[in-house]
Amino acid sequence: MIHETIYKKLLRIVPDLAEAKFEAKKLKAEGFMDLNIDILYWDEGHQRCVIALSHYWKHDSGDMIADPDMEIAIYPSRKLAEALSYQDSFGYRQVYPEPGKVNPRAKKELNSFLNLWLSNIISQGHR
Repeated sequence: MIHETIYKKLLRIVPDLAEAKFEAKKLKAEGFMDLNIDILYWDEGHQRCVIALSHYWKHDSGDMIADPDMEIAIYPSRKLAEALSYQDSFGYRQVYPEPGKVNPRAKKELNSFLNLWLSNIISQGHR
């Protein structure tokens, strides 16, 4: 199941992610953009943690732009994780556009992208 695979890959990159006792981390890999991980919030009862995962690049204006920037839900007790949203300089997509609604196409595509991105991050040596 892709949600289990994503969870395992996230733990390979950040072994203490399931406890998430940090607010933010910046991971480095020689020759690649830094990887930023921010804890956005924990649901009540600590059943679900939502993080932001992003690379930043310097725009010609001097501004730092998150591209890509994803929100990811992590369910530590179930050992699952899933993409919630994706944003880059070209647009924004959500898996759950409003309460009780799901965009099945976005869910499949964003989780597929996240799975591939995490594989690339691992192979680049981010730790």
